[in-house]
Amino acid sequence: MRNRYLDLLRAVAIVRVVVYHVTGWSALTVVFPAMSVMFALAGSLMAASIDRSGAIAVESRLRRLLPALWMLSALAVPAMLLTGLAWDWKVLYWAFPLQDPPANAWGSEALSATWYLRDFLWFVLLSPLLLPLFRRAPRTVVALPYVALAGITLVGLTPHAIVRDFALYGGAWLLGFAHHDGMLRRIGRRMLAWVAGTLAAAGAGWIATHPGPRLYDLNDVPLGNALWSAAFILVLLRFAPVLPQSRVVTVLNARALTIYLWHVPVLVAVTHLGAAAGLPVLGWAGAGWRLVVVLLLVAAVVLLVGWVEDVSAARRPRLIPGNVVPARQDGRHDVDVHTGAGAAYVSGAPVRQHAGRLADLGRQHDLPAGRGAG
Repeated sequence: MRNRYLDLLRAVAIVRVVVYHVTGWSALTVVFPAMSVMFALAGSLMAASIDRSGAIAVESRLRRLLPALWMLSALAVPAMLLTGLAWDWKVLYWAFPLQDPPANAWGSEALSATWYLRDFLWFVLLSPLLLPLFRRAPRTVVALPYVALAGITLVGLTPHAIVRDFALYGGAWLLGFAHHDGMLRRIGRRMLAWVAGTLAAAGAGWIATHPGPRLYDLNDVPLGNALWSAAFILVLLRFAPVLPQSRVVTVLNARALTIYLWHVPVLVAVTHLGAAAGLPVLGWAGAGWRLVVVLLLVAAVVLLVGWVEDVSAARRPRLIPGNVVPARQDGRHDVDVHTGAGAAYVSGAPVRQHAGRLADLGRQHDLPAGRGAG
């Protein structure tokens, strides 16, 4: 059965990402650190899939992740090759982004969302190894990415982007494992307040004393981002309120990957065309008209290509998703058969007992501005 609360979190995250990219309001990254929240939700989802299906869950996740990227690549890659991108075997990374695929000038700006797919891909591939390690020593394994990020930051290292992002978002993914296994729900309220408060204070203190180019935008302060986001995730996933179904939330979840991949190219095109037409693109005036136009155009794109997410999840293609499943009312051991984006969320005890009863529906979430933003 669906966990409406987790559906809502992802819906809020994808909306927040779009609004952030259009407006550039740095405060949004603090109010709702969407990227880390989405990695945590994905980690919980991945652990549920592994418990049901074993290592084959990796194939299932990839089958749900890649077709939407292939749809974008089928249009973007030929366009880039025709406008100056030199052919190289690394262009094949547009089909399987183990590294950032090459792009020309406009492609680097319009297609920056692929960094998230790259990181997500690596987390999925490594999860069958990470989950057993996590269950043997959960506290130690969860702490490792944060310790690594602190070391990278304090020593001033510049590791490969994949290593950097593992340190930045790995803790969120592992907290998703903890959520799936019911560990977060077992934390007492006093302990939760102490741990989350300490993490939030440390994160806020680091952000305040180490502002980035955009001052207190979390995307410019990795260590502060990770600590603040960890506190945020602990509080959000510790509780599981029972919520009514919402068609808007269902649609946003069903088309989250499409929205994520396409909103940046739409935004870039709208911004350049607006500037060429003499319209304001900065400040409140620029944010206002661009937000309206971007939302309308993204909705149009979702209608045109969003059905790919249905096909990749072995569902009947629909222009507008629906057919939500009634939620449990007891709030315990909620299994969410995610008819939206093909994700099965599990909150509480491990769900091996559900193996064979649920289709492995699996997947996905958010974005940042440029590299590591969101």
